[in-house]
Amino acid sequence: MKTNMVVRKKNKISKKVVAKKKVLKKPVKKIARKPLKKIIKKQQKAKKPIQKIIKKKIQKTAPKKTLKKVVKKILKKKTANPTKKTLRKSPKKALKKVVKKKLTKKPPKKALVFQQKKVNPFFVQKFVGNPIMEPNEHSAWESEAVFNPAAVLHDGKVHLFYRALGPDGMSRIGYASSPDGINFYERLTYPVYMAESIQEATKHRPYTSPARLAYNTGLYASGGGWGGCEDPRAVKIGNDIYMTFNIFNGWNSIRVAAVAISGKDLSNKNWNWSNLYYLSKPGDRQKNWVLFPEKINGKFAVFHNLDKGDHKKVHIAYLNNLDMDEAPSSLEAVDPQRLPDHDVAWHYRTRSAAAPPIKTKDGWLLFYHAMDKNDSDKYKVGAMLLDLKDPTKVLYRADEPVIEPDEWYENDWKPGIVYLSGAVVKDGTLFLYYGGGDKRIAVAHVELKDFINKLKTHKRVVFAKEKIKIK
Repeated sequence: MKTNMVVRKKNKISKKVVAKKKVLKKPVKKIARKPLKKIIKKQQKAKKPIQKIIKKKIQKTAPKKTLKKVVKKILKKKTANPTKKTLRKSPKKALKKVVKKKLTKKPPKKALVFQQKKVNPFFVQKFVGNPIMEPNEHSAWESEAVFNPAAVLHDGKVHLFYRALGPDGMSRIGYASSPDGINFYERLTYPVYMAESIQEATKHRPYTSPARLAYNTGLYASGGGWGGCEDPRAVKIGNDIYMTFNIFNGWNSIRVAAVAISGKDLSNKNWNWSNLYYLSKPGDRQKNWVLFPEKINGKFAVFHNLDKGDHKKVHIAYLNNLDMDEAPSSLEAVDPQRLPDHDVAWHYRTRSAAAPPIKTKDGWLLFYHAMDKNDSDKYKVGAMLLDLKDPTKVLYRADEPVIEPDEWYENDWKPGIVYLSGAVVKDGTLFLYYGGGDKRIAVAHVELKDFINKLKTHKRVVFAKEKIKIK
């Protein structure tokens, strides 16, 4: 009798416990779990937006936290041991979007604007395989940096003459070539040009400040080097290739110089360069003069100033010979850093020409470097179209920068630098070669025809990451 009484009491207690458990589960079962199961099945069959169904059937009855928990539980059961097909059809992503939308606030307007720029249909492309060239750690002359390349099209190939730096801090010119403008299969293991030897360069030591004859990014903001030839540009005039560059002898002594090589010697890799000749006068502080790729009215055209106050006009010197006696003085070719800042298009501080001008049927296409008020510490690239008959006249100008430093390889040891010094047109595609962060070489590309049309209609032209189709 006692045992029967004990059993009956236990049964009564267990029934009460079960009843309590049922009461706890009841609201979730009726309100959220059962409807959600049905909803998911309907969604998989009908493929209708699940967001609307959940909003109608659950929003009023189930709180946000409960909804999130129930969704997780159901998805756990649905995606147990999933196959590839079920993963593709699983409503997990759709449900996550719903929960995210319900539980998070709307992004600020700035973020929305940024996203719109990224999907702008007028974007052209930075090569997804960038950087296309990096320092060679096993080299004695280009182990620290390779950047700011000159580019020229010759014999159907793109030839790059790039600035290279080793531990000694001397800037030398390296060489690489590509059949398609992207893949540089040929890269020589030795420099193809040196403006001066270390012994010659050390003679400038009294003018070099601070005088430390080694690669040093802290002391030498100009790429980390203290001597040699910097930031080359190249053009093909007739059958000869002309290369201009800066010679840095200290911040108070910077000069522009040039050398030339025949197309035949370039094809055969015979580096028979002409003697160096200075374009700028001694004692002047000049940088980044570029040559036009053809003579104008029988004379060499040297681009030396972007803007001396009138943004509708640029400044060009016409020379019979590439000689400093005919070159403009510091009064005519004013140092851009000594000119006052003023607003032009998207920038307030104009620096210098980037790559040499490119001739098109609509005018001379010129890229240049400038700084934006909102990003005053960043080098960005602008574009303008000059008149064919009178290249000092600006016809069109991009109202936004065309290349901005937004990739990791453009923000390495010197953040915020894109320095465009080479441009060629091959099979209708415009290739733009630039140094990123004073460390590596990258390329951007766009169909030339599209670029010119957008520039003329004042549409935004921006270089972004995309794949390129090699023809």
